[in-house]
Amino acid sequence: MNGAAELHGALSQAHEMILLGGVLGILSVVAGVISRRIGAPMLLAFLGLGMLAGDDGVLGLPFDSYPDAYLIGSLALAVILFEGGLKTPLATLRAAFWPAAALATVGVVITTGVTGIGVAWLDRVALVPGLLVGAIVAPTDAAAVAVLLRGARVAVPERLLAVLEVESGLNDPISVLLTFLLLRVMDAGAAITAGDIALGIAREMLGGAAIGLAGGWALAVALRRLRMEPALATVLALAGALAVFGLAQVAGTSGFLATYLAGIMAARSGAPARARLEPFFEGMGWLAQIVLFLMLGLLVTPHKLLAFIPAALVGTAVLIFVARPVAVFACLAPLGFAWRESAFASWVGLRGAVPIYLSLIPALTETGRGRDERLFASIFIAVVASLVVQGWTIGPAARLLGFRRR
Repeated sequence: MNGAAELHGALSQAHEMILLGGVLGILSVVAGVISRRIGAPMLLAFLGLGMLAGDDGVLGLPFDSYPDAYLIGSLALAVILFEGGLKTPLATLRAAFWPAAALATVGVVITTGVTGIGVAWLDRVALVPGLLVGAIVAPTDAAAVAVLLRGARVAVPERLLAVLEVESGLNDPISVLLTFLLLRVMDAGAAITAGDIALGIAREMLGGAAIGLAGGWALAVALRRLRMEPALATVLALAGALAVFGLAQVAGTSGFLATYLAGIMAARSGAPARARLEPFFEGMGWLAQIVLFLMLGLLVTPHKLLAFIPAALVGTAVLIFVARPVAVFACLAPLGFAWRESAFASWVGLRGAVPIYLSLIPALTETGRGRDERLFASIFIAVVASLVVQGWTIGPAARLLGFRRR
């Protein structure tokens, strides 16, 4: 009897979780539709739903596993980046590569430095922890920007949109590299040399690019030459994207860059295959974003954020009003971009999932257990503040800078 009751309880719990997942998914879609109509960032709606379902919210669901969150985040980001690459034409990559590469390398370093120094000075923390915050918040989320720009109906130059889109696919590796180097300094007291940074950039960027281009080419050839059911082609592409991400990470290079470039290469598999892949991965990309932000919302405990809000908002102000503009103007002005284009690129540097994802990394080590709560909370607040302040004002900012309404 006890065994039967235990079995019934386990089955009921599984069924309840499936029901709950379905309901949260439906609510996420509804919230996304509503937020788009009112011009609000959809990612903010997904985060809010996750927080409402969490241990401080209505449902009180407990979720505090950083390793599980890192795994789910890795899977979701692999899908999101592959889908982003799939939608990026090779011509767009060529046209936007150099300014985007400048923002993704020099721009990330400048953002890290300026934000880190500002956080260290204003919040009275040591320089290295301040720089760690700067490195983690440096990556932008151009996917969110693209959705908001379509909703705002403003005519932004195609070149600028391409730069913002490609930047988001290229800037993650440098942030990851700087994050790990700064963690090494904090944990072991090791010094960082210019050679360490140069070798790290070469390994992350060149290694990730090689794996991504090779993997994407192989995937494109397979999709073009193998005779298979259309549904199997999408499964092959999804498995290939995850394999490229995993291989690049295991090899010590950038899985982010590799997966993004693999998506660009996979788009060259021919019109029939691309016509099947794009709708499938657009849906998978949305599903991945919903799962990722719901999970991150579940992971945070809202009442624990209160103590960190003042310091986090100070750091966010430095990032939005000082670090990002300095980095953008330093990178784009020498390349012939008009001041209003640089100003707009400065304002639309929204932060999304990657900074919160990177803030999980210190918590995966025993030495990081004591600092993970403050770091995670601070980055979470910074991302929410960025989505609220910048996300809700993209349309007015574009029109203020002279980009006409479509």
